[in-house]
Amino acid sequence: MASPYGTWSSPFDAASMAAASPRLDGARFVGDEIWWGESVPAEGGRVTVRSSSGLEILPAPWSARSRVHEYGGGAWSADGAGTLFFVDAGDQRVYRMPRGGAPEPLTAPGPQFGGLSVQHGRLLAVREDLRRDQHSRSIVEIPTDGSAAEDETAVRIFISTSGFVAHPALSPDGTRIAWVQWSTIRMPWEQCLLHIARIGTDDLATIGSSTALQPEWVSDRELLFVDDPSGRWNLERVELDGLHVLSRTTYPADADTGGGLWVLGTRWYRPLGDGRVVAVRTNGSDEIVLIERDGSTARLPLPVTAEASIDDAAGGRILVSGAGATVDRGLWLLDTTTGESFAVRGGTPVDRDWIATPRPVTFDGPHGPVHAFDYPPTNPDATAPDGELPPYIVMVHGGPTAHVGGAASTAYAYWTSRGIGVLDVNYGGSTGYGRTYRERLDGQWGVVDVDDVIAAARGLAASGAADPARIAIRGGSAGGWTVLSALVRGGVFAAGISRYGVADLRMLAAETHDFEKHYLTGLVGPLPEAEQVYIDRSPLTHIDRIDVPVLLEQGGEDRVVPPSQSEAIAEALAARGVDHEYVLFPDEGHGFRAAQSIITSLETELRFLGRTFGFAPA
Repeated sequence: MASPYGTWSSPFDAASMAAASPRLDGARFVGDEIWWGESVPAEGGRVTVRSSSGLEILPAPWSARSRVHEYGGGAWSADGAGTLFFVDAGDQRVYRMPRGGAPEPLTAPGPQFGGLSVQHGRLLAVREDLRRDQHSRSIVEIPTDGSAAEDETAVRIFISTSGFVAHPALSPDGTRIAWVQWSTIRMPWEQCLLHIARIGTDDLATIGSSTALQPEWVSDRELLFVDDPSGRWNLERVELDGLHVLSRTTYPADADTGGGLWVLGTRWYRPLGDGRVVAVRTNGSDEIVLIERDGSTARLPLPVTAEASIDDAAGGRILVSGAGATVDRGLWLLDTTTGESFAVRGGTPVDRDWIATPRPVTFDGPHGPVHAFDYPPTNPDATAPDGELPPYIVMVHGGPTAHVGGAASTAYAYWTSRGIGVLDVNYGGSTGYGRTYRERLDGQWGVVDVDDVIAAARGLAASGAADPARIAIRGGSAGGWTVLSALVRGGVFAAGISRYGVADLRMLAAETHDFEKHYLTGLVGPLPEAEQVYIDRSPLTHIDRIDVPVLLEQGGEDRVVPPSQSEAIAEALAARGVDHEYVLFPDEGHGFRAAQSIITSLETELRFLGRTFGFAPA
């Protein structure tokens, strides 16, 4: 018997969603083992480190999580002997934990650390000090003997700046260090310089000058990195004599090896030590390729199509994490010599009868093509009445300089298995399609992103795939801004779900954290010159134009988009009598990590859409 869309029975409940596909946070070869970081939603989102031997390396209540640049990343590393180094989520100090031992502090209270890496027997990190009026970030070496646990001056500083730094790379002979650096008034995808310095001197050279990422030494004379002067992030190789460039080779492709540098731990490629390089290449979806020294390329047989990271390499073996169109999120080991691979964690084939297969789609928009992935209603045991079209949720990613790659998703199966379609949109400003597409949003945030999600929703409805009267829009952070801005525009979306979304640009400019303090300058314009644009673009200014139901969800400890943003929208909607709900998660930050928060959020959203669109969820 046919059942209306939205009412289909589903095996995916909110509790199973909270437990499914934990976030993976880096992976390493450690002796004969493989270690990886993994979130534990049932323990409040604690990040542990596990081993392929079946052991949990980092026990509760310890949690490896960095707050550098607020988004963190690179919160743990390890040496070949099995010593774990990690940043504790609670105090942001770096700890050393020998195999079978207890954690011991290596740094003093005060600064916070991230981007940890053990290189040639030395522990390097990014240090962020927010204790003074003039905040600073540094590339440092942390002594592993504990001498800096009480005396922070024992930490060796290679470079210090009031701007931002990432990806420290120590030359094999220990005489030079490379890193990327950007100023406080630019974002790393706008301009990011690659520097090399001779340690202990003032000698400095700048090699990458566009939006450079991830320097990696191949030898004392060769350095790899990625940059995008051509409009695509491509791999480059330079031969050096000290700091002087002797030759430079670019490996061009109509795809990106690189992305938005939001977190410190992502690796888009790894050298194998024999002149070859394994790299991610993104053009909508990800693929993993092997680049020979002469530039010839072969795709490697891995099912990863989104969120790909080349976490480690040893000899011809590599560790790759990510998600795929036919498998769930996981970590894979691949031997590039034999071509053999297996999933170390997760990566199991999904049941395609229940999990929607993402379909890449492109729509015409007023600013050019709009790229998206369509996840149609998928349930082998249910059909809809003849003539009924399904409701849809248009998903808007955060950033806005970010990207979705089209991967099988149990999170989306929560919706599609119930008969609610999902359209995941890479609006103008997204990465993964080259610099031109990314720069479409320059000065036009609140215009291009809104135009693009509207064009995608209308295009989907015009194709006959969605009920035009039952299309909702959902997004978090910058995606929440686009949700509210699209509701202000009106006429397309019948409901909106804003998760910790931006509502007022001037409020955001005054309250947000250092990393994004000047992000709005490129997205909207400089203050105070563009103040009227900030006012005119803000959804809070035009709250009287929102006339459809709105669900607002917010973390009480959010430092990126403080609760004041959602509270202001909720108060304005209440004053006008507009149907809305406001759900505060007091202990959550920018994103929901605890299992109970995830469960409450999903169940609230489903009830909200059922009430709004007139169906009773099973």
